[in-house]
Amino acid sequence: MEKWNQTSSDFILFGLLPQNQTGLLLLLLIVSVFVFACLGNSGMTALIFLDPWLHTPMYFLLSQLSLMDLMYISSTVPKMTYNFLSGQKSISFLGCGVQIFFFVTLACSEGLLLASMAYDRFVAICHPLHYPIRMSKRVCVKMILGSWTLSSINSLAHTIYTFQIPYCRSRAINHFYCDIPAMMPLACVDTWDYEYMVFVSAVLFLLLPFLGITMSYGRVLFAVFHMRSKEGRKKAFTTCATHLTVVIFYYTPFVYTYLRPKSIRSPEEDKILAVFYSVLTPMLNPIVYSLRNKEVLGAMRRMWGMFSSRKK
Repeated sequence: MEKWNQTSSDFILFGLLPQNQTGLLLLLLIVSVFVFACLGNSGMTALIFLDPWLHTPMYFLLSQLSLMDLMYISSTVPKMTYNFLSGQKSISFLGCGVQIFFFVTLACSEGLLLASMAYDRFVAICHPLHYPIRMSKRVCVKMILGSWTLSSINSLAHTIYTFQIPYCRSRAINHFYCDIPAMMPLACVDTWDYEYMVFVSAVLFLLLPFLGITMSYGRVLFAVFHMRSKEGRKKAFTTCATHLTVVIFYYTPFVYTYLRPKSIRSPEEDKILAVFYSVLTPMLNPIVYSLRNKEVLGAMRRMWGMFSSRKK
């Protein structure tokens, strides 16, 4: 690892890409993904807001997922791009804290929101008569506020504790953003107790929601296979397959990164896995939900027809 002598309170981000032509090409690809993710998620949020046919609990939750993805990818890629193009690697003490807070908040919120979306599908398919009561607007708002509140409290606690730890070694973080596990080797005190708390948080905000999602979709798939209507079975299966695709893309690299033993982790592998859940997933979500959802495609056609008629 490259050595840095840093006398100020700033940190150094080693980054993801090499400072050469190959790195520049990869950066252009990542920036393209970033632009596409921003357009896709902002477009999905606007579409759900403007189209009355999409004013349902499922799409209300989906609009929040798009908003989270938009903020999620914006918390890492712009700083990484700026550092690469400027040739600098530094990030201020305050900037690192802000990045940790938003990244952890959004990561945990998205995990809880995906669990809420799984519950929504479970009630809609397994208990359709109770759906208006169990998934009312008030319940949706409580789910969303609960996701944001719990995740913000958890993130704030981690951010404050992380920056109370004395860093008396090199301040070079072997990552492309301020990641808590990547910062722990820089501390000059034993951080085992705190790393255990990070593991507990990962279990609470990642593993438990994932198990809840698995149980919900297990019940849903069982109910789908026993439906008499082929059309209803196909529609339910398509919707569930879409949600499961998003869940797999999001949870697999996250769980593999944060729930592995420290002894078998490597910084390079962690950075590659981070690209999946912090860059690729926010881009893929609007694609998956638009291309595999007839209602969203129908809303796009209605919006296109509305704007076309206004131009005439």
